[in-house]
Amino acid sequence: MSYASSSARAEINELRRLKTLLPPELQSWVIVEGSTEVNPILIRCEELGKDEIEIQIDLPKWDNLAIDQRNLLFWHEVAKIQNDTIPREGWEMAALAIGLGGAVGELWVQDGLLLFLALTLCGISGYRLWQKNSNDKNIQVEIEADEKAIALATRFGYSLPNAYKSLGSALKTLIEQTPNRRNRKQFEERLQFLRKSAAKAKSQMDDQVDPLRSDTFRL
Repeated sequence: MSYASSSARAEINELRRLKTLLPPELQSWVIVEGSTEVNPILIRCEELGKDEIEIQIDLPKWDNLAIDQRNLLFWHEVAKIQNDTIPREGWEMAALAIGLGGAVGELWVQDGLLLFLALTLCGISGYRLWQKNSNDKNIQVEIEADEKAIALATRFGYSLPNAYKSLGSALKTLIEQTPNRRNRKQFEERLQFLRKSAAKAKSQMDDQVDPLRSDTFRL
């Protein structure tokens, strides 16, 4: 068997494995595929239609991660689907383009009212785009998905400490491998919050059962 065919078979097997990590209620309408983009994001969700979502994975980069790291990053994307926070193409870009085109046209014909309306449309759509791309909102979405990913991991048999450790390890790896400063900062913020969440979870478990070893939740 050639290296290419062996690699292709391994990728197919990995996609099948990930499909089994979907909660039963998502398996009929969530697709897991390898990304075909040039220089793609490691893993992301895309809405294909009203009742179909695809999780796209850069399989060559994905193969460099440990299994537990892959699982938690995968459940992070699943959590976004469950939280209904996957990115969607909205009306804002179309409205901004119409507004800009209208503004240019009205400058030519010098209709003050229509120019005002076109500029208003630009302002509203531009503000909505700014809101959607706000770093504070984006990081909150990521943190909420991390929390649900931990819950999904325990649903699939992980202990709570191991779920935290696996996601923390994955975030550390992404920090090391991400050259883009803004993206790296987001991973760092997620890891910082995850450490706080792990400490809180450990404290709650200490109150309920025998004390855990001090390094049980260490990330």
